[in-house]
Amino acid sequence: MLFYAAASKRRLSLYPTVIRLKYYLSGFGSEFSSEDPRCPNSLPRNQNNPQKCPYGLYAEQLSGSAFTAPRSENRRSWLYRIRPSVGHAPFKPFNKANVTHDWADAEPDPNQMRWNPFDFPRAGGSIDFVNGLNTLAGAGDPKNKQGLAIHIYSANKSMTDRCFYNADGDFLIVPQTGNLKITTEFGIIEVAPNEICVIQQGMRFSVQITQPSRGYILEVFGQHFTLPDLGPIGANGLANPRDFLTPVAAYEDRDVDHYEVVAKFQGKLFVYEQNHSPFDVVAWYGNYVPYKYDLSKFMVINSVSFDHCDPSIFTVLTCQSEKKGTAIADFVIFPPRWSVQENTFRPPYYHRNCMSEFMGLILGEYEAKRGSFQPGGATLHSIMTPHGPDFNCFEGASNAVLKPERVADGTQAFMFESCLGLAVTEWGLKTCEKLDPKYYQCWQGLKKNFTGPK
Repeated sequence: MLFYAAASKRRLSLYPTVIRLKYYLSGFGSEFSSEDPRCPNSLPRNQNNPQKCPYGLYAEQLSGSAFTAPRSENRRSWLYRIRPSVGHAPFKPFNKANVTHDWADAEPDPNQMRWNPFDFPRAGGSIDFVNGLNTLAGAGDPKNKQGLAIHIYSANKSMTDRCFYNADGDFLIVPQTGNLKITTEFGIIEVAPNEICVIQQGMRFSVQITQPSRGYILEVFGQHFTLPDLGPIGANGLANPRDFLTPVAAYEDRDVDHYEVVAKFQGKLFVYEQNHSPFDVVAWYGNYVPYKYDLSKFMVINSVSFDHCDPSIFTVLTCQSEKKGTAIADFVIFPPRWSVQENTFRPPYYHRNCMSEFMGLILGEYEAKRGSFQPGGATLHSIMTPHGPDFNCFEGASNAVLKPERVADGTQAFMFESCLGLAVTEWGLKTCEKLDPKYYQCWQGLKKNFTGPK
């Protein structure tokens, strides 16, 4: 059904502004508004911060860009809450997670890297989403608002009377095992494997699970994800804006003795306590929101004549650097699709790239590394380090009968691609004990096929 914007207290506009699905609002970068139905007319009319807000609420603005950013890039939302966020005890260091941005301590290593599936928490342990954060790689400095980090999360417990927010940047969360119920200040988002969720800078959230859960996180500092430009593709294609979903307002008015708010600030974690739930937003409006996306809705575009397209054609979201067309981070997927190219080596080509390529596997088998690249694992091919199909893939694809065929059914691989050179943390190199020292051997069988001059 259509969700209409109020033009006055009693008169409705004739023009629909956003599609309202069950529990979600549809659109990307849109102006949204939402009220918890238990408190109708809780959004102030015709102004942002009246002398007295409806229901005795507090008005609070959450800014995701500078006040003076161009209107097309300006991001902010107004929250109408039971208590303002400022009512809390002082911050203290929080040392119960493995988050770091000390890249200078990491020795450079240009080798191709592959990690076997990362572990779930050990039996008998009690690890929630925050405790289970481990930084794998990254580059840049959150203080300068330039860079990224890649984290692995692994949890077997829901967050109880605890939430998290990131003052350094945005989290793009990619579940691999286990559904996540993410409570945010804007409402509740449920995310399953083969879906993603973006929690933008400063937004507080708490993660509930029903089974041991594992996944990947791409963090970008000081910038926000956008949809890639489509150029000659036209007005439609790839990830369509209508398929991005934002939650509707759903507040809780709950007092507790000790509620922990964990904050990531300048690469370190801190915590403060307060005596109530932070998810007490009764109504909100704006264009700075959390959102989710179902990867199965991606409109795949591919070659229907010859040659293998560059993987950029599979970009879902991008975070651009100051150099036009060059990304701090692209989120790319390799979804199920038809392959019909003629006289073509159809798998990914051999490659040396000026970008860093980190890959993960949500489910299934990646076509260029069947059997050896496993769901819940990862690979990293650093700047200018050669990579490509393994021996078995090359031999099979070079001799296959070329006919229209389905590719990657039952599979979802993805890539975090960055113009930055990524440093791997001590946890990634040694502590997690998942780095495969024999990865290089998958290419050792490639032989000389050169026939010489005729």
